[in-house]
Amino acid sequence: MRRRSVLLAVPAGLLTAAGCGTEKSGSEKSSKASPSPETSSPKAAEPTGKIVSGPVPAITGGTKFGEKPKVAKGTGTPSPDLAVKTVIKGDGAEVASGDYLQVHYLGQIWNTAKVFDNSYDRGQPAVFPIGVGQVIPGWDKGLVGKQVGSRVELAIPPALGYGKQGQPQAGIKGTDTMVFVVDIKNAFNGKSSAKGDTVAQSNPDLPKVGTGTDGKAPTIDVPKKAAPKKLVSAYVIEGDGPKVKATDSLLVQYKGVLWDGGKQFDATYKKGQLAQFSLQQVVKGWAQGLTGKKVGSRVLIVIPPDLGYGKQAQQGIPANSTLVFSVDILAVL
Repeated sequence: MRRRSVLLAVPAGLLTAAGCGTEKSGSEKSSKASPSPETSSPKAAEPTGKIVSGPVPAITGGTKFGEKPKVAKGTGTPSPDLAVKTVIKGDGAEVASGDYLQVHYLGQIWNTAKVFDNSYDRGQPAVFPIGVGQVIPGWDKGLVGKQVGSRVELAIPPALGYGKQGQPQAGIKGTDTMVFVVDIKNAFNGKSSAKGDTVAQSNPDLPKVGTGTDGKAPTIDVPKKAAPKKLVSAYVIEGDGPKVKATDSLLVQYKGVLWDGGKQFDATYKKGQLAQFSLQQVVKGWAQGLTGKKVGSRVLIVIPPDLGYGKQAQQGIPANSTLVFSVDILAVL
């Protein structure tokens, strides 16, 4: 089972936090050990609710956006308030509450510089909703309003991290100020679409899917012909991201219609909310149709009944229905 990172744990004060990220070699591997008495943190002061510009430790290596940073140990007493510094300012969209962020990050303890988690070594950025209580409060407060393409450094006091109980599994005490460097790679919301090259749809026996990428639901024109008996999975827009694995969880936009009559039965566009799911927890047609496709793509999937809901009727879906989907694969979670 894949282990979750410290960052993605539910914040203290809401629900029980999950475990830390993957173990590393060297100094990172020892992050689960309790700090020695000589490096124990002083009692933390209470934050005022303000966001201040510092102090934050110096970034001494990996200074370019997207590079794994090396961060110095904090000097002096950290601020009791959330400290936020934009190290590199991006020129992308401004992050809003409710967006899904795609980031690389590194986290360490202020007074020891002990790294307790980072996504760079895992080789896959983290994806999560921001500003809605799904990550630690310091992230929610410090990253909303920043621009995609930015590198942001955060010094987060305990009250805006894991609280007085800390995160023992990661070696974070309840008095520790955490330091994060965050590279904001992308942001997704209800208006996000596939990005890539349009692929010709030349088979007259298959539905035609619209290629607009303005965040509106694409059209799906179903031909008045017999439905295919086997699964169909084809690019409408081919992205340039990594290929989806059968074990992946995805962030997507989608629209679903019935082959018979073309009536829509479900869509994220209508709700204005993105969908996230594991390919191991959806109907077989989705799992098989999206595995191997590239992130960033729009995919046409035609699902015969035996790979969909079969003889079981669903809300808006009669029994033995052939289903037609347009799916925009936005990110791997």
